[in-house]
Amino acid sequence: MTVRDPILVFERAAKRYGRIDVLNDVSLAVMPGDFAVIYGPPASGKSVLMRLLMGLEQADSGRVLLRGQDVTAVSAADRNIGYVPQSFALYPHYSVHDNIAYPLQLMGVGAAEAEPVVRRAAEMLRIPDLLGKRPDQLSGGQKQRVAIARGIAKQTDVFVLDDPLAGLDFKLREQLVEDLRALQAETRATFLYTTSDVVEAMTLADTLAVLDGGRIIESGVPSRLYAEPRVARTMALVGFPPANFLDAVVERRADGAWCRTQLFETPVTVASIPAGSVTVGLRPEHLRLVPAARPVSNGVAAGNGLVRMQARVVLREDLGGEEIVYVEIAGQTLTAVDRHTLRAGDLREVMVELRPEDLALFDDASGERIGSGRAVSDGVLTRHG
Repeated sequence: MTVRDPILVFERAAKRYGRIDVLNDVSLAVMPGDFAVIYGPPASGKSVLMRLLMGLEQADSGRVLLRGQDVTAVSAADRNIGYVPQSFALYPHYSVHDNIAYPLQLMGVGAAEAEPVVRRAAEMLRIPDLLGKRPDQLSGGQKQRVAIARGIAKQTDVFVLDDPLAGLDFKLREQLVEDLRALQAETRATFLYTTSDVVEAMTLADTLAVLDGGRIIESGVPSRLYAEPRVARTMALVGFPPANFLDAVVERRADGAWCRTQLFETPVTVASIPAGSVTVGLRPEHLRLVPAARPVSNGVAAGNGLVRMQARVVLREDLGGEEIVYVEIAGQTLTAVDRHTLRAGDLREVMVELRPEDLALFDDASGERIGSGRAVSDGVLTRHG
């Protein structure tokens, strides 16, 4: 194995419970020293995939490779993996020190040899003052730090963290996310982390794999998955607030391809005109809200190529530095992000502006991306309707 080879590979892994395909043809490679995150909604198969890796369950088909070796049939005890489960899983009658040391004892490491390792793990998780306490004397955040310290105490090929921050409050999760990123950077170890929190996933990941319905639908650098998703489902899952989607059709006209939604029309760039309908995706932060000075015809481009639409504000959620604003246009509700450009009095009518080039087009039949909106320097987009 060379440094360029993956340290961990799932090769077409599948798992079925009765008639339900929990995992279906999952393939993923994790490189040494990578902080890889598997992100997906609840019940997408993340924990089952981790149990296959740990050897706690057997795949119905496919393989798991560690450092190039097939470990699919290797027992859990013989796989060199550090594991932090979703539950704390601490031994209540053991001290924090002994909980951290337990995996080392199972490996036959003597007490004297284990002591500096336990101390080092505790220091890295900032819990050396807790070593003498029992789990029932700890807060939830402290218990999770102990669980993570126990998982990283031994030298392993891969550290597996299965949604370890689930159930913790926001501020504690935020702090532990920072600590985990710093910990991985310091140890330069390979981390495989699962979560159903998209912000957590994008903050931590060097490589992000999106698992949905038992399949990895897309993987890559988080910024690429966010800015240039190859499938509509990725755009729906990766990002907060979630993206807006509109039903549309693409037509060939004398001046090129045009996309028509219920709200607007715009020229688009596509390789070919799809046979069926399409879906238009638009990020909330690409919708600009300005006070409605006067009524305008919906779906008309401004002189700078912007599409402008009059909208009614339905709800505003103030997050401090910005607001999430829900607006209604022609019976459809869109989500926008506003950085406090609206005044307190702008509670009902606003103008929504968007750039055509910010639109993403997806084929309804395949779900795959087929193109994007086309910028208009100072031309006029046709009004819709």
